[in-house]
Amino acid sequence: MSETPQLDIVVPVKNEERDLAPSVTRLVGYLGDTFPLTARVTIADNGSTDGTWPEACALEARFPAVRAVHLDLPGRGRALHQVWASSDAEVLAYMDVDLSTDLNALLPLIAPLLSGHSDVAIGTRLARGSRVVRGPKRELVSRCYNLLLRFTLRAGFSDAQCGFKAIRADQARELLPLIEDRGWFFDTELLVLAERAGLRIHEVPVDWTDDPDSRVDILATAFGDLRGIARVGYGLARGTLKVPRLRPGQPVPARHTASAARTLGGIR
Repeated sequence: MSETPQLDIVVPVKNEERDLAPSVTRLVGYLGDTFPLTARVTIADNGSTDGTWPEACALEARFPAVRAVHLDLPGRGRALHQVWASSDAEVLAYMDVDLSTDLNALLPLIAPLLSGHSDVAIGTRLARGSRVVRGPKRELVSRCYNLLLRFTLRAGFSDAQCGFKAIRADQARELLPLIEDRGWFFDTELLVLAERAGLRIHEVPVDWTDDPDSRVDILATAFGDLRGIARVGYGLARGTLKVPRLRPGQPVPARHTASAARTLGGIR
């Protein structure tokens, strides 16, 4: 793609050689046939050990709107951090390679950012109007995690981990240096800091279908998230994590108290 795109959609992948080509082909087709904005798809291969990287290179050669980026180390947050930090697009987004979220939600996700109405946009599976197909275990874990964020970090957003998010590039440049996590907690940390910075977070109810072949380790991810909550909570409570005001005049969630930070004090 020769022109600077309005939107850069990052698809982080690790060992996804089977699903990568069908998903990216479907996404590129949707963007070309239906989407009214200029967009680029960036495949961010982070630490794959199978044929994912050759497949990504083949897709880059096949489609002008696709580029492939390789990282030696794994981590969804690491992939997003690197690609977003260097992107020339006006709006930065990402979605999971399984395309669990209905692509018809993409324009409602992006439009408020391009208009300047909002700074960050997230797909939510937990709001009225969402239609979600997934097992009871994942539903319970998701709801409990987001309730925990409300209790410990005073989060005002409804769904931290839906793999369907976007942010204005100018605001991303301010927040990315503050985000420490390079794994699954990256999403949560981004949203918490965005709220603290006074940014407007737009939520889009989505139709979402769980991938039955998902290889995410729920227990390991949950433990990592708990450690992330504790780290961010302590940093905000003690004032060592300083977040600039990026949109003056916007209300900020109530400041963390020491007791709230101590809720997860045993996990550091």
